Amino acid sequence: MLDPRRLLTFRAVARAGSFSRAAEALTLSQPAVSQQVSALERELGAQLLVRGRGGTLPTPAGALLLEHADALADGLDLADRQLGALAAQGRRELRLGAFPSAIAALVPAALADLQASAPDLEVAVQEGSHAELAALVRDGELHAGLCFQDVSLARREPDGLQRIDIEEEPMVAVLPAGHRLAGRKRIALAELAEEPWTMPSGDGIIVRACRAAGFEPRVVIYTRDPLAVRGIAAAGLAVSLTPRRLTRVGLQGIATPAVVDPPLRTTYLLLPAVGAHPLAAALTEALRRAAG
Repeated sequence: MLDPRRLLTFRAVARAGSFSRAAEALTLSQPAVSQQVSALERELGAQLLVRGRGGTLPTPAGALLLEHADALADGLDLADRQLGALAAQGRRELRLGAFPSAIAALVPAALADLQASAPDLEVAVQEGSHAELAALVRDGELHAGLCFQDVSLARREPDGLQRIDIEEEPMVAVLPAGHRLAGRKRIALAELAEEPWTMPSGDGIIVRACRAAGFEPRVVIYTRDPLAVRGIAAAGLAVSLTPRRLTRVGLQGIATPAVVDPPLRTTYLLLPAVGAHPLAAALTEALRRAAG
C-alpha cells in the first residue's frame, strides 16, 4: 500500500511545480521533500516528475498518480470537515450523571453557569449510584458522572476513568422543627441514639457514622430522595443526616444543627481516561464554583 504522506508530498510538488515551493507550503526542508518523492518513485518503479524550463512537471505515470493523489486530498478534506462538524455537535451535547442530593443542590447552579458561557449547550442529566455512573461513563453512555464517597473509606479509583475531586463537605443533622435538640447549633450524634432514623441504605455513610458514635440506628424508612428525607423529618417520623449543602435549598419544617466530628464526604467527577468531552474542563470548574 502506498504511503499517503509520500503521495501528498508528491502532489504538493506537482501542483506547485517546484520542490522548494512545495517544501515551503508543507513546512518541510527541500531535501526532505526530495527524499519522500524519490522513495515513492522507488516504491512504484517509475519516474513521476521531471524538471523542465516550465518547472517541475509530472510524467505520464506522475499525471495518473496525481489524479489519485487529488482524490485522496479531497477525501481527507471532507473527513476533516465532517469530523469538525461532529466535534462541534459534541460540544453542544453533554450527558451528565449524578447522585440525588447533587442534582438537588449542586448540579443546577453548575449547569446554569456552564450554559451562560455556552448558550447552545444541551444537557441531559440522569440519577444513579456511583457504580452505575462509573459503568455508564466507561461505556460512553455518559460524558461525566458526579459521585461521592465517605472520606473515611479507601479512595475509590474506578478502572479506565479519571477522578477529579470537586469538594469535601460535612453532614449535618436533620431534625423535626419541634425536636428537643432543634434549637441547638451543634449536637453530638450519640444524642440521637434512641431516635428512629431514615437513610438511603443500611451500609452507607450515615449508618457508619452512627456506629462510630457508639450506637446502631433504628432505621424505619429507607430513601435516597433528599426531599423525602425533609418531609419525613418535618412530619416527626424520623431523624437523619444530610449534606450541609442541602441546607441552602430552603428546607421548611426542619432544623439542621451541625454535628460534632461530623462524617465527611468527597464529591468527585468521573471522566473517561481518554477522549473526554470538549467541555469537561469547563464543567469541572463550573462544579467547583457552584461548590463555593
